[in-house]
Amino acid sequence: MTVNVFLDDYRHCPQGYILAQDIDECIDLLLNYSIAHLSLDHDLESKTRNGLMLVHYMVEKQLFAERITIHSANSGAGKRMFKYLKEAQNDRKMPQSIQILLRPLPLR
Repeated sequence: MTVNVFLDDYRHCPQGYILAQDIDECIDLLLNYSIAHLSLDHDLESKTRNGLMLVHYMVEKQLFAERITIHSANSGAGKRMFKYLKEAQNDRKMPQSIQILLRPLPLR
């Protein structure tokens, strides 16, 4: 089964997506489903278990989606997540076919 996942603990989940409110829920979905689109926030309730930690884990464990969007309003952290994933692609630690987008969403 292929699903779309929205990682966020503040914004409303878009229609057609499964909400993951923390990285553990997101990891569980990555392990158990094929994910077409993964939309990621950085700032989560846990200050240490954030979106950047998740992308590091994804590359280390080779858990990916067909398309990944960084939607964090935290511009510096969102750019770090995006850069890490792009570098993983350049270093061939992540498939080149995965589309990675940086599209910050407002908090409201």
